[in-house]
Amino acid sequence: MSSSNGNRITQAALAAFVAGRAAELGIPGVAVGVWAGGREFHACHGVTGGADPRPVDRDTVFQVGSVTKTYTATALMQLVADGLVELDAPVRRYVPELVLADERAAAGITVLQLLNHTAGLDWNVIADTGAGDDALALFVARMADLALIGEPGARASYSQAGFNLAGRIVEKVTGLPYEQAVTELVLVPLGLTRTGFDLAGPGGGGRATGHNLAEDGTLTAAADDWAVGRGDRPGGGLLSSVRDQLRWARFHLGDGRAPGGELVLPAGELERMRRPTVPLRASALGDAFGICWFLREVDGAATVGHGGSANGQFADLLIVPEHDFAVVTLANSAPHGGPFNQEVVRWALEHGPGLVDRDPEPLPHDPARSAAVAGRYDIDALTLVIAADEEGMTLEVGIKPEIRAASDTEMPADYPAESIGLLPGDGDEYIVTSGGLRGQRGFFTRDGDGAVTGVDLAGRLFTRVPSPAPAEGLPPTRFPHVRTGVRRGP
Repeated sequence: MSSSNGNRITQAALAAFVAGRAAELGIPGVAVGVWAGGREFHACHGVTGGADPRPVDRDTVFQVGSVTKTYTATALMQLVADGLVELDAPVRRYVPELVLADERAAAGITVLQLLNHTAGLDWNVIADTGAGDDALALFVARMADLALIGEPGARASYSQAGFNLAGRIVEKVTGLPYEQAVTELVLVPLGLTRTGFDLAGPGGGGRATGHNLAEDGTLTAAADDWAVGRGDRPGGGLLSSVRDQLRWARFHLGDGRAPGGELVLPAGELERMRRPTVPLRASALGDAFGICWFLREVDGAATVGHGGSANGQFADLLIVPEHDFAVVTLANSAPHGGPFNQEVVRWALEHGPGLVDRDPEPLPHDPARSAAVAGRYDIDALTLVIAADEEGMTLEVGIKPEIRAASDTEMPADYPAESIGLLPGDGDEYIVTSGGLRGQRGFFTRDGDGAVTGVDLAGRLFTRVPSPAPAEGLPPTRFPHVRTGVRRGP
């Protein structure tokens, strides 16, 4: 672990760094919060965007995407602490109507496997299940169409569908709509008044609008009415401010009590959520999953985090329990919001607890090894293309055209081809070295004969698609930042 001279964060230094990087990256609005040395620091810069732009402040509401999963998991862990749910119990004990393509999998998936992404479920069900209180029930009914990527418990693969199913468990056990249950179990006791699921913005006030980079290099505002459907809310539908997000981070650093002394979740259950449950390989998300949380060692210290993305918005939350440290950062622009958040987190780690976080260096380009992994890879809604030639390798990922065509709402832009490099070792691990996914790591999977069958990106398994196209020189597909939930633990 790097030596530390103690917290060197000041309000002025944080504000200068945040404003400088946001301006250089062209991000309309950002909000950052840090807990270090027993003090809170906030830095906000820019405007919300949209039809009524306002200055971003500590109460501006952003879409936090998959950070929502930490709220869903915490609410479910309250039910565990109360003896109403068992982590090792089959999901069907609580959702008996669950049907999957594989009956054995449907009967065997456990609650814990949903929370650590080992249920063997594909990324998501592409379906609009409406805005009624039955949206999650209808989502679960559609899961019969969801692909399975492996045996339950065999490996981790990040799944939105799994967390939506976890949200349905919360509904069934509490007898309340998911949003009301989370509000009563978590948001109200912790005083998170600027956090909720109402698109108008909980409590009124400024709400950040996402922005995407157009092909001509200009930023365009995402539609103000773009939102996550109710069937997807447990995995990514929350709105929150940087002040509330920092309060949320401090709760997970604490003893499980609300500021007023009310016990929300026993400290032992909070600590249990931070214990490794399944390892991750070559992932920028972390070294392991806890219960929902991404766990990663940085410069000798254990960190706990999660991130999220929405349409042109990015969120990151990271805590370091042994240093009583937390950083949260929100940005309203793609693709540069992701790299901005990463830079802020690394700056705060170095200037707070004195931890240095660096990406590994890729190997020199090897055309033969690169050609062997080039190709097209799919999950249900996305296509990932790896192209290789004599000069190097690129990775691009975007929403499938048929998914775009079927959508009646604005969808986010895609990620264009960016450079990647293979990492030292067996040649099956890689890192993205440019663009909005810079720093993301992953690995290729092979069958028993050594043939490449899939690629992991941000904890998700993409399956290789046979194609008559040659491995080298694959034609560009012009995917310019997709809302994949591809974020660090976060």
